Amino acid sequence: MSRDAGSKPSFYVTTAISYVNGPPHLGHAYEAISTDVIARFKRLDGYDVMFLTGTDEHGQKVEKTARGKGKEPAEFCDEIAAKFKEMVGTLDVSNDDFIRTTEPRHHASVQEIWKRIADKGDIYLDKYAGWYSVRDEAYFGEDELTEGEGPDKGKKFAPSGAEVEWVEEESYFFRLSAYGDKLLAHYDANPDFILPHYRRNEVVNFVKQGLTDLSVSRTSFNWGIPVPGDNRHIMYVWLDALTNYITATGFPDEGAESYQKYWPADLHVIGKDIMRFHTIYWPAFLMSADLPLPKRVFGHGFLNIEGQKMSKSLGNVITPQAMIDEFGLDQVRYFLMREVPYGNDGSFSKESMVNRINSDLANDLGNLGQRVLSMIAKNCDGKVPTPGPLTPDDEALIGAAKGALSAMREAMESQAIHRMLESVWKVVGDANRYVDAQAPWALRKTDPARMETVLYVLADVIRILGIYVQSVVPGSAAKLLDQLAVAPENRSFADIDTALVAGTDLPKPAPVFPRYVEPEAE
Repeated sequence: MSRDAGSKPSFYVTTAISYVNGPPHLGHAYEAISTDVIARFKRLDGYDVMFLTGTDEHGQKVEKTARGKGKEPAEFCDEIAAKFKEMVGTLDVSNDDFIRTTEPRHHASVQEIWKRIADKGDIYLDKYAGWYSVRDEAYFGEDELTEGEGPDKGKKFAPSGAEVEWVEEESYFFRLSAYGDKLLAHYDANPDFILPHYRRNEVVNFVKQGLTDLSVSRTSFNWGIPVPGDNRHIMYVWLDALTNYITATGFPDEGAESYQKYWPADLHVIGKDIMRFHTIYWPAFLMSADLPLPKRVFGHGFLNIEGQKMSKSLGNVITPQAMIDEFGLDQVRYFLMREVPYGNDGSFSKESMVNRINSDLANDLGNLGQRVLSMIAKNCDGKVPTPGPLTPDDEALIGAAKGALSAMREAMESQAIHRMLESVWKVVGDANRYVDAQAPWALRKTDPARMETVLYVLADVIRILGIYVQSVVPGSAAKLLDQLAVAPENRSFADIDTALVAGTDLPKPAPVFPRYVEPEAE
């Protein structure tokens, strides 16, 4: 909530920052879209939202990939970061800031965090010897590794499948071991700090086994932020990367208006594979630096393709642009948010995508809008109809539409985007059943005044539905609301009760959600 009671409540939400060792894929799009839905929902609900995304550009893996392509790391990062910026634009993502860890503001922020942790006595110099995965930019214990077989015999592999190498070098260490009990106490006092709850249980069990001190610097590469006062050492990429969330609020200027307003973050949205970094390392670093902890970390699942994990070797990596080109932007956004319970792993298949487009969007919501607006254009002189007295059926439908908002808010409090959409589509179903039961096309001959009332009720319910779906299908929702002549300033949740004005001229209706037809069959 806002630190200033007289203003809008504030809400600060972030994606994880994307690692720039390759261009964006559907997994990146999934995270960006879902976080965008959360940010848009909160804005519609009257919050002053800050939404951050960006790129993580340092580390040995980036340096190695860049050199492999015959490029300097900075040049390589500029190219890939531009692709991620382009992706968020393509997906109609409403981020307020795009941070790059190569920016001067971030350099200053990370060095300040380091100094505060060092001043606390939580950093010391020693020698590191252990297994390191360049691909994961992470260290692993012997018990976490698997032995290679066949041609990989003699090699060891991290849980991700990445090969690890034995590393011995001088390193600065962070006293992570001193924070186990503090972290457990924090999880206990804040049961919703980690969601979904089953991921919380995994983290708690890991911490209960005991934490070892963390190597937080490397001397074997140069692409990163130097340790203050010791340029031979480059900071561990995760200490560098995680600090982006606080950099964007203006840190180290704790007097900055944006820092005062938005830190601590309300929500970090991340992939389940980086939970440990965000729920153990990050809060421990902040505790050490005497800085407030974020309020929640939500770990979403992964998208499989036709039941298989996305991988370059399988050749099933789908680009966001290819999906949009085939199915449409809002159709992709809706499918990704509705098909999979948010937090779980899910699967993309063309069949399930086409089913969602043609059933939920074209038939249910699209056809509702098209039928009603076409009847109004034809039978009410293209103006908002004039309603008469409302029947219990009319009031029940309007009540269901307005009442859905509390269920939507409740779902979004725990980031259950799929349940929020279920609440909306329940009203869509109610409205379609109401059309069939009231049969305004028959009333046209028998009771034209009653027909106008029915069409008015439907038009106003469609207005409410249009307001509700803006967070997920912003472009299509805008078209729907335009066709109802709803002014742009009257499209927030606070405007649910601002009913349509009878007699208002309406533009000629046009379909908002076309059916998907196979290109060959057109």
